Amino acid sequence: MKNLVSTHWLKSNIDNENLVIVDCRFDLQTPSYGRDSYNKGHIKGAFYMDMNEDLAGEVKDHGGRHPLPDLNEFKEKIENMGIGNDTIVVAYDDGEIAGASRFWWILKYLGHEKVYILNGGIKKWIERNYPLTKDIPNKNKKEFKINLNEEIIAYMLEVKERKDEESVAILDSRSNERYKGEVEPIDKVAGHIPGAKNYFWMEVLENDELKENEKLKNHFKDLEKYKEVIVHCGSGITGCVNFLALDEIGIKSKLYLGSWSDWISYDENEIAIGEK
Repeated sequence: MKNLVSTHWLKSNIDNENLVIVDCRFDLQTPSYGRDSYNKGHIKGAFYMDMNEDLAGEVKDHGGRHPLPDLNEFKEKIENMGIGNDTIVVAYDDGEIAGASRFWWILKYLGHEKVYILNGGIKKWIERNYPLTKDIPNKNKKEFKINLNEEIIAYMLEVKERKDEESVAILDSRSNERYKGEVEPIDKVAGHIPGAKNYFWMEVLENDELKENEKLKNHFKDLEKYKEVIVHCGSGITGCVNFLALDEIGIKSKLYLGSWSDWISYDENEIAIGEK
């Protein structure tokens, strides 16, 4: 797997001076969960990044519930963690990889290549009886130069203009019930972007790890005929999991970062209900 490392690899390389570990645990319903979990125990050398405070910016009229953080502020935060352009970075969460994938995607967007996700997360780490610590790490500050990769991000107007093209696939990563508009526990409007295909993000996981490539290829086999794939979810978090899984099997895609919560912020945008 080109974007993931095993718990064994991390345990063997944990003292590498050029390695920075980032704890990305979160719970949308309980904002304090990630920080509380980190304080109770984390992997040695891990810094903590909060979903709302570090991995997302100020919510405005448009842009969705989790817009990008201010990139200069984010840049300074990762520099203070010792992340430079050549630093090896490993992100983890509880194992569902949504939080870690969000951080991974942001670093990819900023042009960083040596960023990986701990397959199985801290749950697998604990299952293997590897140690945890409460110590807060300290690293020498490094310089990080931003080189934005605009090829992996999509915006509302692009989605709106291209959603009906036969060569473009729009992937909705939310649960099927939310996709069909049967329930909507978070956003003010239920339904989906017309023409979007439903690929629930959790279906790329198996036993709290990313599925093997052959299973991923089978899962996404219907996408091979499309020239462009745009992935979204509710607010740009779990969509990163599908983006990661697609990248694993060589299917390039873009993330509609604002996702459904941005789409519905425009009154004129169409909304579909059911399987259509």
